[in-house]
Amino acid sequence: MKFMRRNLLALAGAAALAAGFSAAPATAQEVTLRLHQFLPAQANVPKYVLDVWADKVEAESDGRIKIQRFPSMQLGGTPPELIDQAIDGIADIIWTVAGYTPGRFPRAEVFELPFMMTNAEATSKAYWDIASKYMLDDDFKDFHTIGVWVHGPGIIHSKEPIKTVADLNGVKLRAPTRVTNMMFSSMGATPVGMPVPAIPEALSKGVVDATVIPWEVAGILKVPELVSNHTEFGDASLYTTSFIFAMNKDRYESLPDDLKKVIDDNSGLEFSAFAGKTMAAYDAPIRKIAEDRGNNIMVLTPDEVQEWRDASAPTIDAWVKEMDEKGLDGTGLLEEAKALIAKYTDGN
Repeated sequence: MKFMRRNLLALAGAAALAAGFSAAPATAQEVTLRLHQFLPAQANVPKYVLDVWADKVEAESDGRIKIQRFPSMQLGGTPPELIDQAIDGIADIIWTVAGYTPGRFPRAEVFELPFMMTNAEATSKAYWDIASKYMLDDDFKDFHTIGVWVHGPGIIHSKEPIKTVADLNGVKLRAPTRVTNMMFSSMGATPVGMPVPAIPEALSKGVVDATVIPWEVAGILKVPELVSNHTEFGDASLYTTSFIFAMNKDRYESLPDDLKKVIDDNSGLEFSAFAGKTMAAYDAPIRKIAEDRGNNIMVLTPDEVQEWRDASAPTIDAWVKEMDEKGLDGTGLLEEAKALIAKYTDGN
């Protein structure tokens, strides 16, 4: 992928710049940007997506942009407040879950619908296309959008085995978004909303019996140590989560044109695809940790998955109806998103 190849070159350039700076005065630093997000610095997305992006921007700006990284909500507030922190200028750049503010970004929910996603890279490309066409000047008008993406297949991690829809009955389950809460509620679970960092304590204290997250973030949260059952859906994906990587609009507009170009060159379709693909790539190592612990990883057969598809269909219908009633053409948006995902999955 071009972004990854350019990233390696940029990092090599950064090393060369650093070596040069040791013997000469540093280039005047013009801009310092604060990047705020909700996971620890050593988690996969901060380490392999956000830091890579920030290092690349710093290198390509010849050191004129410095990005300060604030993980784990170090600038204060809670994860649902991140998007407003970007709008209000409390932070210059944020990474957040679109669904942390339920109903605020309704079009982004189309990618979170049951069994929509094929793979994270293709779906992230489709998400960027939809965002560019409908959202940048509407849903996202109050901030400058750098990228949007989704994670790899969502997995059920539970204290007791969950293999059939009936197994969800009465289970207190943490779900990430309004759409996933709708789905699991309709299937008999009791959804409990909370940001990702709250999951370990909720599991250990019995506030929830299960959670749904991708493998990649389960590692930093020690989920394979807290539960011993994990439900996968074969080649299908029960759900995914939509993310937003955004910048304060005034801060972006205040940059000189050459520095705006550095941000622009590291924004958009290619970066969104890189982020989604990278996030999904770190599913396998965490799955291996659960496997090595002897945890019970249940991979559902296509026939078993079909029961879940049938049970989740009313959630899709309800979402489309709700969007149509709001004048957002849920029917058309669903079909367009499906077509774009299929296009990018086929490599077109």
